[in-house]
Amino acid sequence: MRIARFVPALAAAAVSVLALLAPTASASPAAPAPTAQAVQPIIGGGYAQNAPWAARLFSNGQETCSSTIIAPTWILTAKHCVAGGGLSFRIGSLDQHSGGTVANGVQTYTHSADLALVRLDRSVQGSYSPLGQPGSVSVGQSVQVFGWGATSQCGSEINCQSRYLKVANVTVSGGCTDAYGGSAICARRGNGITAGGDSGGPMTAGGVQVGVASTSDRQTTTAYTNVTAYRSWIQSIAGV
Repeated sequence: MRIARFVPALAAAAVSVLALLAPTASASPAAPAPTAQAVQPIIGGGYAQNAPWAARLFSNGQETCSSTIIAPTWILTAKHCVAGGGLSFRIGSLDQHSGGTVANGVQTYTHSADLALVRLDRSVQGSYSPLGQPGSVSVGQSVQVFGWGATSQCGSEINCQSRYLKVANVTVSGGCTDAYGGSAICARRGNGITAGGDSGGPMTAGGVQVGVASTSDRQTTTAYTNVTAYRSWIQSIAGV
């Protein structure tokens, strides 16, 4: 099933999609920053320490998905994350409630695969997620996945999503398909696995982004739409 959008009105629809595997946020009371050693039962994994390209996605003010900024005015995320509209992003902060830069989405482009590009209402300066090319990732490789998603298999996942960006190591198991039948990279659980709220977030290999989170069984296997297979589409719209 799709792993991210848990807007109440869409939750049932999101749960029904099976994986084929082979706004501006309001401020909240300050909380202690996590330490590098902190780990929670993404599910598992630990807290990210350096991800300036990370962007938390909000739909109509509700935190829903993860994403990355790939150019001054362009966000890359999953197609199933943008259906609710009213998109805004907190960019460049590990804390989804504060810091970084907040920008609104003004135009959305979607692919037939589970990919979306969102044009921002302003230029955001900083570090952008570098995108991989074909050959950037291979079977058996340990890669990293990032997101603000659920930290356990709780009943109401929107209530157990992480305030701070998390990261986990997973191992590439082969090619597969995403929630819309597009080309995807499948990976098996390492020290963690993606869950609800991690959708749209990146898979990185050797420091470059090779995937966008699409589906997960939240136990053993996750599928990321293969960014390297759709580089020409991304470049034609976002210029990178």
